[in-house]
Amino acid sequence: MYDSVNHPAHYNVGKFEVIDVIEDWQLGFCLGNAVKYIARAGRKEPSKTAEDLRKAIWYIEYFIKQGLHKQETAEAGGER
Repeated sequence: MYDSVNHPAHYNVGKFEVIDVIEDWQLGFCLGNAVKYIARAGRKEPSKTAEDLRKAIWYIEYFIKQGLHKQETAEAGGER
């Protein structure tokens, strides 16, 4: 049965619901959002496929930048 709030169709393609994958893999906010946008690209609103993929890229790049910042801070002598 279709449930647009609890189990939207665009997050339920195949064997696994996107939220279950995000939680099981412990992806956190940024990588979880990237997976979410990749999974729904072309499914929620086909005209926004490229936009969804750009959003996924943004979250991945943000995650990388945050990770590099933490690494650089640790190498400089501690966390801030």
